[in-house]
Amino acid sequence: MEGFLPLEWCIVWWLIALPCLVYGVWRLKKVMDADREALPLLGVTGGFIFILSSLKLPSVTGSCSHPTGTGLSAICFGPWITSVICAIVLLFQSLFLAHGGLSVLGANIVSMGIVGPCVGYAIYRLLKDTSVNVYVTVFLATALADMFTYIVTSFELALAYPADVGGFGTSFIMFMGIFAVTQVPLAIVEGIVLALVFKYIVALKPDILVRMNVFSESQIIAARGEA
Repeated sequence: MEGFLPLEWCIVWWLIALPCLVYGVWRLKKVMDADREALPLLGVTGGFIFILSSLKLPSVTGSCSHPTGTGLSAICFGPWITSVICAIVLLFQSLFLAHGGLSVLGANIVSMGIVGPCVGYAIYRLLKDTSVNVYVTVFLATALADMFTYIVTSFELALAYPADVGGFGTSFIMFMGIFAVTQVPLAIVEGIVLALVFKYIVALKPDILVRMNVFSESQIIAARGEA
């Protein structure tokens, strides 16, 4: 939340986030120049990031948590474009929903908009050309993108507030414990929801997924249940 991180750490995370955002804007421009029909899909994936990440849920540990929705965008557009979408979402949430804040925006972009999508994209690339079912691939990529967002958030908090006894390691375990109880089931639910959303996209716009090389034509045909 706003003002929670010390200024020096706010600056560090902004310095990491900014080059990724610049590269993401460049990648986004290339996609838009190459295929304007990708815009509706971009809107759908961005909409899910906004909706899911706005659902702040209380945690049994006294904190709060939320889904992220970034995995689907990472699969369709890659992690760098996702970082730009996520930055826009986080900016609007901090300004209008009191969710996050401007000073910690860099840290939130790194955890939710960069590392989480990078992990989700890595899982997707690892499984894409295997015999693993398309929807299982989407489930794993989106669920792990969610989980790693909170692992990095715990890392950021532990660096800023190391424990008096045990230092960074103890603090990291403590923050992970605060988030994990709520986030593990949330990540599973998010993976299921976004796998179902992807099934809807496969049913309505399979051609754009093939054209953007998200999955091969044969994989999309199999996912549609066609002979």
